[in-house]
Amino acid sequence: MSAPLVTAGALQEGAGPKPADTEVLRRMLRKSRRRRMRAWIFMVPLLAVNLLVIVVPTIEAVYYAFTNWDGYGHAKFIGVSNFQTMFTSGQFWQACFHNVLWTIFFLIVPMAMGLAGAFMLSRIRRFQSLFRALFFIPYILATVVSSIIWENLLNPNGGIGSAIGFLKNVSFFGNQRLALGSVAFVNNWQWWGFLVVMFLAAMQGTDPALYEAARIDGANTWGEFLHITLPSIRPVLMFLALMTIIWSFLVFDYIYIITQGGPNNATQVVGTLMYTEAFSDQAAGYASAMGLFLGVISVVVVIIYTRLRRRGWNV
Repeated sequence: MSAPLVTAGALQEGAGPKPADTEVLRRMLRKSRRRRMRAWIFMVPLLAVNLLVIVVPTIEAVYYAFTNWDGYGHAKFIGVSNFQTMFTSGQFWQACFHNVLWTIFFLIVPMAMGLAGAFMLSRIRRFQSLFRALFFIPYILATVVSSIIWENLLNPNGGIGSAIGFLKNVSFFGNQRLALGSVAFVNNWQWWGFLVVMFLAAMQGTDPALYEAARIDGANTWGEFLHITLPSIRPVLMFLALMTIIWSFLVFDYIYIITQGGPNNATQVVGTLMYTEAFSDQAAGYASAMGLFLGVISVVVVIIYTRLRRRGWNV
């Protein structure tokens, strides 16, 4: 119910809103205030958790990035010295380069495999749920379990090499040229099935009439995929690309479990370098500076993505 409209003519005649209408309006306002208050009451626990586990540690990390701190004792403020050391460190830039290579790999290989797998699954009707579950199983496995499985499979002594002749004595994780790609392959084995499920869910939301119209116009399978499927799932595709970029710069688990950044820093990324500096070299302040750098990169990527959406790029 809306408030009664009071015109100038009515005011001149001494007319005004009736007391009953005024009381109804007041009750509606009180009800609206109570609803807003109830919403804030439910939000308070979530806001408190975010404050304790996200906001406060973030503020502390920003502060420690400008200090000389070993992680235990007193932190000495040293200004931008950590950043000067970081930006002049060859090891840091090597780790950043490996992160870039990792990002390029995961933007191309898993994305292409996920799109292809989802599109092929979308063309079948029988056993689709079974195949979808099979693709998703690697993703729900613990990282440690997946790493151990592939470490044994790719072991030069008794692994795949013992059954395939030309792979005999090939050290996938011990060779500087093969190590980073081998770890990326293991991570991809777990990751691409998740992309298949996500892309398949998006494809199932596409109007079947569009495919029927394309077939009538003589489009082949590739044409349907290129001109109907991809435009239909573009928001999901771009969102997963965004998350892939962010996760690629935060990668840590597979590399640390399998190679610990070796051999000879061949698989060292910023995440593993941060861990080494913080817990092995007791340079927690320096590690915080690296973490702040990664955080800034993530924020920049999100800002670019948001602006593309605002400009109508349909992402």
